[in-house]
Amino acid sequence: MLWAGAGLCAGLLALRIAGLLLDPSSLYADETQYWVWSRSLDWGYFSKPPLIAWIIAFTTALFGDSDWAVRLAAPVLHTLTAIFLAMSAHRLFGRAAAFWTLAAWLTLPSVWLSAAVMSTDAVLLTFWSLALYAFIRLREGGGFSFAVLLGFAIGFGLLAKYAMSYFLLGLALAALLDDPSRRALLHPRMVASGLTTLLVLAPNLVWNWRNDFATVSHTAANANWGTDMFNPGEAASFLIDQVAVFGPAFVVVLFYLIFRLVQDWRAGKADPVWVMLACFCVPALLIVTGQAFLSRAHANWAASAYAAGTLLTIAFLLRGPLWRRYVLIGSLVFHTLVGASFATFAISPRLAESVGLANAFKRVRGWPETADALASAVDRTGVGAVVFDNRNDFHQMQRYGTAIDAELYMWMRYGGPTNQAELGWALPAGLAGPVLIASEREQEVPVLARDFERMDYAGDIAIDLGGGRQRVYALFIAEDYRPVPRTPELEAEIEAEREALRAR
Repeated sequence: MLWAGAGLCAGLLALRIAGLLLDPSSLYADETQYWVWSRSLDWGYFSKPPLIAWIIAFTTALFGDSDWAVRLAAPVLHTLTAIFLAMSAHRLFGRAAAFWTLAAWLTLPSVWLSAAVMSTDAVLLTFWSLALYAFIRLREGGGFSFAVLLGFAIGFGLLAKYAMSYFLLGLALAALLDDPSRRALLHPRMVASGLTTLLVLAPNLVWNWRNDFATVSHTAANANWGTDMFNPGEAASFLIDQVAVFGPAFVVVLFYLIFRLVQDWRAGKADPVWVMLACFCVPALLIVTGQAFLSRAHANWAASAYAAGTLLTIAFLLRGPLWRRYVLIGSLVFHTLVGASFATFAISPRLAESVGLANAFKRVRGWPETADALASAVDRTGVGAVVFDNRNDFHQMQRYGTAIDAELYMWMRYGGPTNQAELGWALPAGLAGPVLIASEREQEVPVLARDFERMDYAGDIAIDLGGGRQRVYALFIAEDYRPVPRTPELEAEIEAEREALRAR
């Protein structure tokens, strides 16, 4: 099974890298943002810790600045995650579980997508799975080196994404519910683990301190708890979305396992190994479901739950009645067919459009054409700057708009920066202009008009994205930028104007 696992890893990795080379799509806006960060390395950024930017800087330094090189680490990281999870499965459940865990992770629906897109989840899950393996070895009585490895993995996991903090919660729960975990965590060698984590994380903590804890504040603000805090529909939607993340049968099995483990634990007959793994799975699912109920949550926010969740699911399906093996094999085949179909549609825009899936890829279509249209508008109007009201458009033009002969600026909607674009490239107050505003947010035009002494409509740009969809910008020539104070009175006035427009 070792050779079969190695062949599966190598084969899928080669196919996924080939897919990156053949994919005609542009980067997603978040990927472009991370690439922008990689051009100016730091210990932190406004919305994320720095590790993803460091990795992109490394891959593009080796293989050039093409889009596929920006994404190259994604399939490699998921391959490493699968290997680390297989190592954990081998320790806990044996060789067969190791192979099937490897195969299951590499073919998960979410991994097919995530392996084609450079995201913080890909980085986080690699260090999460490494930390889980190190902790399992410590739980078995492993020595000082595994304590250091655990601290190293937790530290770099936090440099990838602060969702690594769920792992710390998992450690605390394991100490409460599992005797071997408690003994391992109370051992003096864990001092080395904690110190290693602090050593790795310290520069990012200093960066946050010097920047008013910008990343931490953004992460907290992303919870969006200032709105209606009773949203059962959002919670239900998040749970349904997990089918696309983990697969339909796997989700049902995992949720059933969690329910049964709770019952067995209450009865005092739960397997300690399974309880320990559940400690690294349940918290993220519960917390993010609660977050969805209070406000909103994206489907991937609980992705870390599925590292230990995969170990539990595969161990269950390899035991007991024969139908469980049918569920396992059937799920892997189904996930592979879905993933291969997605990869095919990504490589062939015409095929995606012919089956009605153009909308799924609209965010990565047409960016070079958008840049050319804006470059022509700049040449036609003779302005010295282009201003955007959408950070995604701004970052895409930083990458694809090299032909735009003008400075690129980000308009600040609120009283202070809410993203890295506004922090680093805010339109300076007092700029006389003229500037070209490329607005994709019609609802913000009344605010823009108040910020400039003069703002004249200059036509639209419409970019065909396939499937009858377009990317549309309203263009304005504006002069004398003097932003008005963002007061409650202003917001009420703007909202009244919007209501009047909607009533027409």
